[in-house]
Amino acid sequence: MSGHSKWATIKHKKAATDAKRGKMFSKLAKEMTVAAKQGGGNPNANPRLRMVMDKARSINMPSDNIDRAIKKGTGELPGVIYEEIIYEGYGPAGVAVLVEALTDNKNRTTAEIRTIFTKKGGNMAGAGSVQWIFKKKGFIIVKKQDVDEDKVMSAALDAGAEDLETQSDVYEITTSSVDMEKVKTALEKAGIAIESAEITMIPSSEIKVSGAPAKTLLSLIEALEDHEDVQNVYANFDMPDDMMEAG
Repeated sequence: MSGHSKWATIKHKKAATDAKRGKMFSKLAKEMTVAAKQGGGNPNANPRLRMVMDKARSINMPSDNIDRAIKKGTGELPGVIYEEIIYEGYGPAGVAVLVEALTDNKNRTTAEIRTIFTKKGGNMAGAGSVQWIFKKKGFIIVKKQDVDEDKVMSAALDAGAEDLETQSDVYEITTSSVDMEKVKTALEKAGIAIESAEITMIPSSEIKVSGAPAKTLLSLIEALEDHEDVQNVYANFDMPDDMMEAG
């Protein structure tokens, strides 16, 4: 299994736990504020906002929190202005790491992200160093127990999905970034429950990592993901499933 898809599945499970939920609420609120500022507060006319709202509801974020975040973006409530930044770097074994952040203080966030890279066995790199390895894609997860593979494959491919992989307990569907909403809607119309759906960055190649470097890499990724300004972390690693589960 690819490192990206397995890690995405594990992260979704972790996000639903109480320990992670509070931090996820804060990150998703920030994302909703930015999405509403850029595309308006109507989720029906703003796919980015609609996707983040779906993610927020999937981990039971209170509706008051969602409404407040959107109103900060539309200007109905006072709010902070966030800047979107992408950081690039390398982890152990030369694994490429791409970090998406939203911050109200670029200098502070940049210094803190650089420190995490350094302390966790990685190093920051210049703009464009690793971004070329990743392509923006739609990524949809469907629980295997809910529906048979033929039904999922038929609905997904007919709607324009690029690929479907069957894992031990889920189906993973990859789409182009522009077709993700269309495929998600087609699955829902077919009565197929969506576990998660997001626009993500998928690497064109992966580096196999195991042993001590793999543990160090997971520690780096988790430290980056734990930073309050970091929205997403992508890396082109492939490692044994049991190591990722333990991480």
